[in-house]
Amino acid sequence: MFSKILIPTDGSELATKAARDAVEMAKLQGASVVAVYVIDPFPYIGLGEASALGLQAYMEEAQAAAHKALADVRALAEEVGVSFQGDTIERSAPYEGILDTAKAEGCDLIVMGSHGRQGMKALILGSVAQKVLTHSTLPVLIIKP
Repeated sequence: MFSKILIPTDGSELATKAARDAVEMAKLQGASVVAVYVIDPFPYIGLGEASALGLQAYMEEAQAAAHKALADVRALAEEVGVSFQGDTIERSAPYEGILDTAKAEGCDLIVMGSHGRQGMKALILGSVAQKVLTHSTLPVLIIKP
């Protein structure tokens, strides 16, 4: 039914749970997986050397977090013999990066976690999962906590 599953990850426990479920689904379907980690652009634009050093430190930390999160998904995929590919991209809106990757990689399903926030927390913090659901033309499977 599905041949290539996109797994957005931020390295959190919930994202890892969703990745585990997605990898198991991929194994049952004979599908491959693509994991994506979306890095937010550097939040400060300033002048001078301090800005450049801040940007470098920020990007090094973001790249390290992305590498670890993708390595965790790779390990899950290798554990069950599922083909894996990982992407790190930079977007100011993570949901756009997820949808852009799904399209670029030819994915036919997105599997991701959702924190399940409700009320004021959901309103203030927003939800990447909700935005992916709203804007995706692909099927999206949300794994709840």
